[in-house]
Amino acid sequence: MPFTLDKGWLSPARHCESPHQDERPAGDISLLVVHCISLPPGRFGDNYIDDLFLGRLDANAHPYFEGIHQLRVSAHCLIRRDGELVQYVPFHRRAWHAGLSCFDGRERCNDFSIGIELEGTDTGDYTDAQYRQLAKMTRALMQAYPAITPERITGHSDIAPGRKTDPGPGFDWKRFRAML
Repeated sequence: MPFTLDKGWLSPARHCESPHQDERPAGDISLLVVHCISLPPGRFGDNYIDDLFLGRLDANAHPYFEGIHQLRVSAHCLIRRDGELVQYVPFHRRAWHAGLSCFDGRERCNDFSIGIELEGTDTGDYTDAQYRQLAKMTRALMQAYPAITPERITGHSDIAPGRKTDPGPGFDWKRFRAML
């Protein structure tokens, strides 16, 4: 099924709108940032990522959550291990995914980027379903936002070096770029 984009929302993604977003400053959307996340670290398949991005993570559900439940973070989309696509923030709005960041001399990457999370760890590998979904979605985004070119697709580790390591060495950039 091909992707369609309506008012910043991608179909057929599952939509769960995050309160952790705001208006973008004027300008092109010109960067795609690949991240990874698992909550608690190394565990997959729970709804804790949704809970974090929706601002409802229970600090008592796991000891790790005591230190992160108050964070106000989000991403535009998450691709789960089985390839399920979840969208939290419409693309024309700013998701809070990059933090302190810089790409090609330009700071505040949230202002001009789309953030895609892969359910995973920065020390592990990703699934075939995730690569297929990421490539399909990236092609749709590149069509909708022509300023996003293959050279303007990067990892969180590249825009926040020394601070972030995701998506990590297990992410096969060569494979992903060949799928585009």
